[in-house]
Amino acid sequence: MAIEWLAAYLVLGAFVGFFAGLLGVGGGGIMVPMLITLFAAQGFPAEQLVHLALGTSMAAIVLTSIASLRAHHRHGAVRWEIVRGVTPGVLLGTFSGTFFATRADSSSLALFFACFMVYVSLQMVLNIKPKPARELPGRVGLFATGSVIGGISSLVAIGGGTLSVPFMTWCNVRMQEAIGTSAAIGLPIALAGAAGYLLNGWHSQGLPTGSIGYVYLPALLLISLVSTFTAPFGARMAHRLPVPTLKKIFAGVLLLLSAKMLHTVLGG
Repeated sequence: MAIEWLAAYLVLGAFVGFFAGLLGVGGGGIMVPMLITLFAAQGFPAEQLVHLALGTSMAAIVLTSIASLRAHHRHGAVRWEIVRGVTPGVLLGTFSGTFFATRADSSSLALFFACFMVYVSLQMVLNIKPKPARELPGRVGLFATGSVIGGISSLVAIGGGTLSVPFMTWCNVRMQEAIGTSAAIGLPIALAGAAGYLLNGWHSQGLPTGSIGYVYLPALLLISLVSTFTAPFGARMAHRLPVPTLKKIFAGVLLLLSAKMLHTVLGG
């Protein structure tokens, strides 16, 4: 692998880890369009670009989620009873979603991803926070919620924060606890998603050297190496930096990256 690809994956990992800790997001919104661009530049098969990006992103979120949830747990911001309630549904929804994603064509996945990123960006720019209107549901309700969050997360390779944080806020969970708990929920999402993309791509033909299923190992290792260190730093900076302003900048970056991804997939 050329030195410029090594550097690109390391920089991507640093950026992803920092914002995962700062904003409670898994980083897939950045990783997927960037990986698609990098994979295309490396000459990977066009029909597998999105699947490889989704699978690699999901796998990379595993270590990022661990680092982020540990940092939030040290601040006492993880509601573990919520994590236990939604995890079974999250595992089922995420793993099942990968089977649908790997059977969809790259163009459809790219369009769905871009539309979802528009929703995420508007949520950040407008600072949309649902008003607390009810209490947390029971075991069945948490299972169903986890299934929906996991299913959507598997299609866009996110840790679920853009869905789980508003849900918990709506259910009278304090924002700091919602973000910390979302970081913990991101771990089972990432594990189930990575396993699903690895399994579904196991017998795919023409995958680039260094891939296991739809997970490209060189990118995974380099991104994870750096993001593990920058995620706790981002979590600490959440208490010091102007997060609302950073969210608006982050939203703009997501939109630009999504537009670039669509150009690469649809225009390539």
